[in-house]
Amino acid sequence: MVVVRTDDMAIRVVNKRYEGLSTVRAKAIKGKGAWYWAYLEPVLVRNPDTNDPKAVKLKCNLCEAAFSASNPSRTASEHLKRGTCPKFNSLLKPSSSSSTSLPPLSSPSSLVHHRKRFASVGTTSNEGLNSYNQQLSHHRHSQHLCLSGGKDDLGPLAMLEDSVKKLKSPKPLPPGPHLTKTQIDSALSLLTDWFYESYGSVSFPSLDHPKFKAFMNQVGLPDISKQDFMSSRLDSKYQEAKLESEVKLRDAEFYQLVSDGWKNKIFGNGDEGLIKFMVNLPNGTTLFQKAFFPGGSGCSMAVPATYAEEIMWETVTGTCDVVQKCVGIVADKYKAKTLRNLETRNHWMVNLSCQLKGVSNLIKDFSKELPLFKNVVDNCLKITSLFNNNSQARSILNKFRLQESRLSVSSFGVPPLLYCEDLQNFSHIISMLDNTLSHARVLHLVVMDDSFKVVLMEDSLAREVAEVIHNMAFWNDVEAINTLIKLIRSMTEEIEAERPLVGQCLPLWEDLRAKMKAWCVKFSIHEAVVEKIVDKRFRKNYHPAWSAAFILDPVYLIRDTSGKYLPPFKCLTCEQEKDVDSLITRLVSREEAHIASMELMKWRSEGLDPLYAQAVQVKKRDPFTGKMKIANPQSSRLIWETILKEFTILGKIAVRLLFLHATSSGFKCSWSFMRWVWNQGEVQSRDGLERVQKMIFVAAHSKLKKREFGNEGDNEAELFAPKDDDMLNEVFVDTSSL
Repeated sequence: MVVVRTDDMAIRVVNKRYEGLSTVRAKAIKGKGAWYWAYLEPVLVRNPDTNDPKAVKLKCNLCEAAFSASNPSRTASEHLKRGTCPKFNSLLKPSSSSSTSLPPLSSPSSLVHHRKRFASVGTTSNEGLNSYNQQLSHHRHSQHLCLSGGKDDLGPLAMLEDSVKKLKSPKPLPPGPHLTKTQIDSALSLLTDWFYESYGSVSFPSLDHPKFKAFMNQVGLPDISKQDFMSSRLDSKYQEAKLESEVKLRDAEFYQLVSDGWKNKIFGNGDEGLIKFMVNLPNGTTLFQKAFFPGGSGCSMAVPATYAEEIMWETVTGTCDVVQKCVGIVADKYKAKTLRNLETRNHWMVNLSCQLKGVSNLIKDFSKELPLFKNVVDNCLKITSLFNNNSQARSILNKFRLQESRLSVSSFGVPPLLYCEDLQNFSHIISMLDNTLSHARVLHLVVMDDSFKVVLMEDSLAREVAEVIHNMAFWNDVEAINTLIKLIRSMTEEIEAERPLVGQCLPLWEDLRAKMKAWCVKFSIHEAVVEKIVDKRFRKNYHPAWSAAFILDPVYLIRDTSGKYLPPFKCLTCEQEKDVDSLITRLVSREEAHIASMELMKWRSEGLDPLYAQAVQVKKRDPFTGKMKIANPQSSRLIWETILKEFTILGKIAVRLLFLHATSSGFKCSWSFMRWVWNQGEVQSRDGLERVQKMIFVAAHSKLKKREFGNEGDNEAELFAPKDDDMLNEVFVDTSSL
């Protein structure tokens, strides 16, 4: 039995390997992968006795040679690029008729040839001939052609030779490939798709670049300009994307509106000047809706709350004729007024503030309310100010920095200590703290050096800085604050990447509290002050939907002593339990309120069948982060729609709550593209604004669709690197012989 299982496992591994290679090659042939797949093809090597696959090889379609499939990129480099494949070389070898040769510039005969050619073109004056004779005479002594620009003049001289040759005997350029109209249209359509997907990285002026135009002509495509991309082609792509979005939105029973861009991101990487509206669908799909420009170039204008409310509601009514299909809004600002007002007027809506903002704003809270934070930043500013402004102190510092790093450069080549001028930009603060910590040993050596005593006598700031540097508690505090900022920042990055749902908000904040407690213990910080700051920010961001979704999500069901899987009411406070009841009754009509309350009591006492509860809670390891995550996030909603049908009213509430996202992050707009928009003045005219809106819509639709179906640009190394076919084959042979 063991031998059979081993053989089956080996066959499955080989087949899986072959299927993976075939999938990658199929994408590459469509233009979405490496170039070499056009010449390499995966093949199965079978056992002659059993006909079972035992290995995977790569076959060269040109010369029929076979290679190991462990590293296709290396195979392509060694076999194709390095000339091992004779047929591949013949494909790349240029024809002899296209090659041109020029006479060597260093021989005396070539000088006479140059003289004749120059004279025939235009250097017939005595002055020109005398100058050339002087060069020829000098060359006879030095045996080198001396030009005023030295050796660098040889390149321009060769170009001049080519120009003369073309004027004497012009030859037409070899004709490019002849493509059919269908092929040209298909190629330009693919080029347009790529350009819109890459906007920001590829600028509009690139389309008019001479080398790009030369490439287009070389492959047989007509010239295409910026106007082509911003007119008919843009309209076509926009209509195609718009239709696809409308179909998906029409098929969905309800949606959540996402509003992002009202406020700059705390780390300074926001999409200033652009407010984006997207739509989250229950199946996890995100659709782009529209972009809105509230301000001017490079600024993020503060939009009044009433105006923001009008814009959001106008977007709701413009997205779908039935406004009840919008069951909620998530935005990165205006929680206090705008979102709450819209919720009050529309009882079926759940409007949330972005958790990315909520957690990231903790840094701002700590900077204002934690005295240790302000003391550390102030002392670091004093240190950097002294050594950046006092030349004598800076000279001493650079001396020790050079000794520590053992660099043989002058002090002028050493950069100064980082000084944070913008205290609202916490990326700058992190850089300053990191820089200060990295110079801890050097700074200690500086303040103990005899030459620094002169600075101490002349500068009061130097005496204060020396006292700070000598204080070991200061360095512990610097590391503590630096760790705190990085801890919060890592959580915001994780939130932005994973885009948690509303039911995950309470566990997310509990995880944050646990990390804050561990941070306090590590650096001997008083926990009460930190807990007060975290609780204050929690209350500002809290929404009753957090508690309701947490209770209704089967993922968080807890098994009791009787074996039932029941909702975790014991994890809620008394106020949060009341929030669950009040929210559920608000989301339904008055006639359905008492039914919803009774069903909630039944859910609390009976819960879910253990088998389905365990199936929902199955986790798998994320291959990128290494963390355990729910295997099928859609299961929570699907359980209410299929298994828990007896909850007629509560089920409707559950499926609407469980799909709601708690963050507004989705599509990032390139700031380089926004700069182009403002510089071109495109938003100053109605037609220009419409073109920009369409451009952003097409690009956003493409990016969101690409994320929906997975990243097609996955690194092939992750698929191939860990495995070696030859080694695996040997192992399989050995195990099969047992």
